[in-house]
Amino acid sequence: MTKAPQADTPTVSTKLMQVMTPNGKVVDKKFLASMPQEDIVRLYEAMLVQRVYDERMIKMQRQGRLGFYLACTGEEACAYGPAYALEDKDWFYPAYREPGIALWRGMPFQAWVDNMVGNCDDPVKGRQMPVHWTAREQNIVSISSPVGTQIPQATGSAYASKLRGDGAVSICFFGEGTSSEGDFHVGLNFAGVWKAPAIFFCRNNGYAISTPYEKTTATEHIALRAHGYGIRGQVVDGNDVLAVIKAVREAADWARQGKGPTLIEAKTYRLAAHSTSDDPKGYRLEKEEAMWRKRCPIKRLKIWLEKEGLWDDDKEQACIEAASDRIIAALQVAESKPHPELDTMFNEVFADVPDHLRRQHEALQAHLESGTADYQPR
Repeated sequence: MTKAPQADTPTVSTKLMQVMTPNGKVVDKKFLASMPQEDIVRLYEAMLVQRVYDERMIKMQRQGRLGFYLACTGEEACAYGPAYALEDKDWFYPAYREPGIALWRGMPFQAWVDNMVGNCDDPVKGRQMPVHWTAREQNIVSISSPVGTQIPQATGSAYASKLRGDGAVSICFFGEGTSSEGDFHVGLNFAGVWKAPAIFFCRNNGYAISTPYEKTTATEHIALRAHGYGIRGQVVDGNDVLAVIKAVREAADWARQGKGPTLIEAKTYRLAAHSTSDDPKGYRLEKEEAMWRKRCPIKRLKIWLEKEGLWDDDKEQACIEAASDRIIAALQVAESKPHPELDTMFNEVFADVPDHLRRQHEALQAHLESGTADYQPR
């Protein structure tokens, strides 16, 4: 006779966690009742505003005013849900599609736009492409171009929190393609061994850029991999922001009790291109996209809000117009600022500058002072 799992035994659930179906029907009334209605309205507004930002930034890139952009269209719930669910002391290791985390947690909007432009007030001083930002004051670690590096980093910071006893949780975000990287194994293996208070949040949007899920992974669910690391696993509807909040809260409670990490697999879909360098028409069907548009996280929440009398077309239009005005104003400010000073390549990298970099800095200064340099700061 097989014993039932004990309360402290990690389990893996592949049953899709939902609070609200795509047509706005509530299937978890108890959890919905625990959410203040004004917070649900705020979450809807934030996701709607994010979509306006994405649309504007893509237009900016097409106009040649940005070098690159990567939208989170269709995946907004995967960012705003965890940002809402976790505490100020917790640490976030985002990938590319989580600007909502920074904006919800209080990153100044102008700083985010400055990063898109890469000016002197860009939080990363123009060292990276747009969409590779950081927000130290909000406990958000900088985004890295190589995929997967954030997974062992989050494990390390989670274990540090355990050693300090500060009760903080570390959460990292990545796509299903990244789960095939070696960093995934390293991070989850040690997190399981150390019972690190970590949450591994996999946005399974079906494509690793252009490679479909079934060509990268043999299992039906990424969450099933949690078995191999001895940790919790949970599949959640990644287009249901309330279900995402519930899944992340449960994972955080589990971690804070000293029971270890959780692997969350959020089933979602990228409605936009992978980036402004991509054309999804070359690898996916229009009918597939149309099906997922019906499951849009913004659309489903709007249906429920309107049924409850909490939202209407006038509020929608006012929200969109305010967001558009805000981003236009912020972009005008960002584009008026100068480029980062060349000195930032050297003086904001190391606390103690190594000798070889100091010599390079001195050589650059001498070259600029010689009058033969053609570099002109904007």
